[in-house]
Amino acid sequence: MRVVNRRLGRGIAAGVAQTRATPDQLTAASFVAFLAAAGLLVGVAPSVPVAVGATVLLQLGFALDSADGQLARLRGTGSPAGEWLDHVVDAARHLLFHLAVLVGLVRFADVPDVVLLVPLGFAVVSSVRFFAQILAEQLAGRDPVAGPASVPRFGVWIQAPADTGLLNLVVLLWAWTTPYLAVYGMFAALNALLLVATVVRRHRELGALPREQA
Repeated sequence: MRVVNRRLGRGIAAGVAQTRATPDQLTAASFVAFLAAAGLLVGVAPSVPVAVGATVLLQLGFALDSADGQLARLRGTGSPAGEWLDHVVDAARHLLFHLAVLVGLVRFADVPDVVLLVPLGFAVVSSVRFFAQILAEQLAGRDPVAGPASVPRFGVWIQAPADTGLLNLVVLLWAWTTPYLAVYGMFAALNALLLVATVVRRHRELGALPREQA
C-alpha cells in the first residue's frame, strides 16, 4: 500500500491532472476495475489467465483508489462528498471481494461446505475492521495512528495481512484451489487477530479522549 500503490497512484494522479477527469471519476473507475476482476472470479472457471487478469484488474482498481485522493489534494479540490464516496466504494470492495471468492468456490471448486465459511467469515472481519477504523478516526477528529511516533516499530509488518495489495496478489493462486485456500485462509486468520487488536486499541484510544472531544 505504501511502497507500491501510493507511488502508482501518484503517477496516475500526475497524468490525469493534465485532463478534465475528476477525483470522483477516478473513484468510479477504480470500482469498475474491481467489479471486472470480481466478474472474472465468479463468472469464468479458474485458470492461469483468469488469475493473472483478475490480479491485474484488482491492482489497477487499488491504484486508482489511491489516485483519486492524491488528485484531489493536487488540485486542492478535496471535499467531504468526495471522501464519503471514496469510503463507500472501499466499504463495498471490502465486502464484495470475499463474496466473489465465495461464489467462485461454490461454482467451480469441489470443497467441503465448511470451507465456504472462510470467505464468509473473512467478509465479516474485513468489513467490521474497516468500519471500526474509519469510525474511530471520525469520532476522534483525526487519525490516532497517523503520526510516526504512534506507529509501533514493526507496525508495518504487523498490518501486512490487512494490506489490500498483498491480498490481491494472493489471487495469482486462484488457478490452484488448495494453495489458494491455504494462503487465503492464513490471511483470514491473521485478519481476525488484527480485528481483535483494532477493537481493543481504538476503544482504548477513544476512551482516553476528553469527553468534550469525544
